Amino acid sequence: MTIPLSEYPRPQMVRDSYMCLNGRWELTFLSDGEKAPVYPIMVPYAPECEFSGVNRTLQAHETMLYSRHVDFPEPVDFSKERLVLHFGAVDYRAIVYVDKKQVCEHIGGYLPFSVVLDKASFDLDVSVQDPGDTKEISRGKQSSEPGGIWYPKTSGIWQTVWMEKVPICHVTELSLRTDLQGFWITVHTSEKTAQKAVLTLCGNEYPFDTETEYRVDVQDAHLWTPEDPYLYNFDITVGEDHVHSYVGLRTFGTGADKKGRKVLLLNGKPYFHHGLLDQGYFKGGFYTPMSDQDFIDDIQRMKDMGFNTLRKHIKVEPLRWYYHCDRLGMLVWQDMVSGGGVYRKSTVSAPLAIGSYLKDNRYDLFAREDAHEREVWETECYAMVRHLFNCTCIAMWVPFNEGWGQFDSVRVTKNMLAIDSSRTIDHASGWHDQGIGDFKSLHVYFKPYRFKADKKGRSVILSEFGGYGYDTNTTAQKSFVYRSYQSPDDLTDGIVKLYEKQILPAKRKGLAASIYTQVSDVEQEVNGLLTYDRKIIKVRVSRMAEMSKKLLEGDIN
Repeated sequence: MTIPLSEYPRPQMVRDSYMCLNGRWELTFLSDGEKAPVYPIMVPYAPECEFSGVNRTLQAHETMLYSRHVDFPEPVDFSKERLVLHFGAVDYRAIVYVDKKQVCEHIGGYLPFSVVLDKASFDLDVSVQDPGDTKEISRGKQSSEPGGIWYPKTSGIWQTVWMEKVPICHVTELSLRTDLQGFWITVHTSEKTAQKAVLTLCGNEYPFDTETEYRVDVQDAHLWTPEDPYLYNFDITVGEDHVHSYVGLRTFGTGADKKGRKVLLLNGKPYFHHGLLDQGYFKGGFYTPMSDQDFIDDIQRMKDMGFNTLRKHIKVEPLRWYYHCDRLGMLVWQDMVSGGGVYRKSTVSAPLAIGSYLKDNRYDLFAREDAHEREVWETECYAMVRHLFNCTCIAMWVPFNEGWGQFDSVRVTKNMLAIDSSRTIDHASGWHDQGIGDFKSLHVYFKPYRFKADKKGRSVILSEFGGYGYDTNTTAQKSFVYRSYQSPDDLTDGIVKLYEKQILPAKRKGLAASIYTQVSDVEQEVNGLLTYDRKIIKVRVSRMAEMSKKLLEGDIN
């Protein structure tokens, strides 16, 4: 049996010992104490999707039970070693049992969790509940009534499950901060007290203590950019534990260009973020692609068209996706997954047409009246920042989008900056701007965009626009698109004209970034540059690349 997505799932902390637990499991649906039939399921695909082999939606009142037996393939000396069981992501509440004994519980559908084990052969069960949009939990674009811009539910295990062998004293986390001459590193271990560590980089050894930030200067530093995505490989040794990692040297921020306009900076220099909205959905797998190569192909195709940025929209990807952005050279704007109750149309849609903004302490207007769920969302948001902190590619955090469950963004932004001051934050993408931060962030779909400088002196970013497309008949559902075309040439003409008439002139006046909608079709949405199954590129790549070159070089003639 071929094991899907079997590549090592954590590229910035790699060990030699690795067992992938993806593949065939058993799945049972439980309701009111009665067992339903047992399904064979292909992990890590959600039961709702085709690739899982189940094609059944988990209902809010049901519980799923995943089961399999595990035999770790290497000898383990438990007087000196342990096994760590890792879950990339399980949506939404997971309880893990080893030989019928509960060993951990995790709430939240988008972040990893793990548990240390002291046995190498055992029965593994994972109980999962997912209330979906019946509660205010973080769920992104999942909906019990998909249509328009909303997609089907994704429940249960949807990222890799895996194990590794570690010494009792082992590295649990790395933290990396960079500048243009080197980086700072903090190594955390299972012992929580200072241990002796050695970092090996470019043939040089640097001894230091764990649990304390250590500075590494790099001679003649080779900086990371999308055009030249150079990464430094290094190794960390703590006692008997050895891990391999990498770092890219770069800085992000905002500042003035030669004409005094507030723009985005990369490595201290003005850099226009020419990007695409990326939903991260795949036909047949929903949240999860068929293969790691699907991640690579999406990123490379967008680079081939001249784009240098992807806005990862309302989803957190497996770490391998960010790794490919790191090594291939693609900036990332990372959204936090939205939550909240049923969104009011007057709050989340009307501003697109009339431009009205609300104060986001009105929890009733933003479907955020549950204080506990607000607290849970914040915990997840800050955990996401810490989880992805080391990713070279991430240039910006986006906590809120179009008022979807937005609340207290001034305080939330302040807290995010306390965790990570090295990146910019778009506190309210689209609308319900609270007048803070680095950006005036706009979404424009149904009218021509004309640049206006922000009265508060912030950078202006067009964080969504476009949405042009055509239906290639790859979907049987009623299609959704902002503007429809009939062929690849017509669609390409429309997109190029949009950039020439609106985005290029706006960039000349001071626009700092633009994010076009979107990378691929998704379900009923047909406004992608690629079809949902990625079999068809719906635009002319050479013409898109030519347009990108003109935009980035500033030539509008």
